[in-house]
Amino acid sequence: MSTSSKTASVRRADARCAQMQCVLVLQGGGALGAYQAGVYQVLASVHRDPDWVAGVSIGAINAALIAGNPPERRLQRLRAFWEQVSSPMPAGLDAVLSGHLRGTANGVSALRGVLFGVPGFFMPRVPGAAWHRRGTPGAISHYDTEPLARTLERLVDFDRINDGPMRLSVGAVNLRTGNFEYFDSTKRRIDARHVMASGALPPGFPPVEIDGEWYWDGGLVSNTPLQYVLDHPVAQRRVVFQVDLFSALGDVPATLDDVAAREKDIRFSSRTRLNTDRAVELQRLAASARRVLDKLPPQLRDDPDVRALRAGLEHRAGAMDIVHLIYRSKHYETQSKDYEFSRRSMLEHWGAGVADMTRTLADPRWTQREPDVEGVRVFDIPAADSGAGGAAPLASAP
Repeated sequence: MSTSSKTASVRRADARCAQMQCVLVLQGGGALGAYQAGVYQVLASVHRDPDWVAGVSIGAINAALIAGNPPERRLQRLRAFWEQVSSPMPAGLDAVLSGHLRGTANGVSALRGVLFGVPGFFMPRVPGAAWHRRGTPGAISHYDTEPLARTLERLVDFDRINDGPMRLSVGAVNLRTGNFEYFDSTKRRIDARHVMASGALPPGFPPVEIDGEWYWDGGLVSNTPLQYVLDHPVAQRRVVFQVDLFSALGDVPATLDDVAAREKDIRFSSRTRLNTDRAVELQRLAASARRVLDKLPPQLRDDPDVRALRAGLEHRAGAMDIVHLIYRSKHYETQSKDYEFSRRSMLEHWGAGVADMTRTLADPRWTQREPDVEGVRVFDIPAADSGAGGAAPLASAP
């Protein structure tokens, strides 16, 4: 089947999704975030634009670029951001780099970012942190993120975020209390500070002050806003596209570099599967509890405890499908993959997002799913070369 025919088929199959709430959930992961842009490209063109975008760290930046622009400009602004923060390799070198040479080139690219910063994102402090007055942002971070502030102001319409139809939520950590906090456009006015706070990863980046409190990167506590979305159910059916940049699955390390990469993958990926498993289990328990309440004799149905329990179960009444997409690292990518901003890697990450989302939305287990099944269903996305056959529903709750 041609690409155009496949796209048309998927669009017809998912026409019923227009009545569902669509949520895009974006994990943190630095330079890997171009993968999310590729996922969004296919989501918007084949499926639909989301009603709600939630992100942490680089996911918060991508989310702001989507929510802060009209539909016809969103992809353009995503491209503008990712082209600005990525740098091309020297002319002619791109074509000959492969295998171990490619890994070496990626390492050189990452080192370039460490030493000289990333255009439109961050720049090294000169003089360094040791030369700044104690307690100032310059004394507790290696880089200045003022370039990111200017980039966000240029590419994001914050008035649209605050007054427009698409909901935006970004997560950060309160530096003083250590508690996770979400900045939600349905509850407060959002500006560039809130997005920057979500990506203020120490000790590289300085904390961001908002209303007298200081905030660090939300990934310090949870690298995905999925739980926040699950804690805000709606009466209508919901489809959640959860886009992760680190895979929990991997090989046993063979070198210390492998150890660093594997540790990072596990640290930043583990909560996603935990959250989806927990959602399925809670939905199953809620369904069981509702059945028990329906069996109670009439004289007990007005009991205060029964009324409270029933009200709590209504909070869990929403049915949803969770589609889980995960970026799979290439064999030459090391622990520096999340701060390696070469143009070639950016385009590969973006292309991987396009390929994974296209395959997912065309998979029969997604296009032919039962439309009105109650509870939570999780569709996990296997790697393209894993031998698995598409988006298999791993778990569901009646």
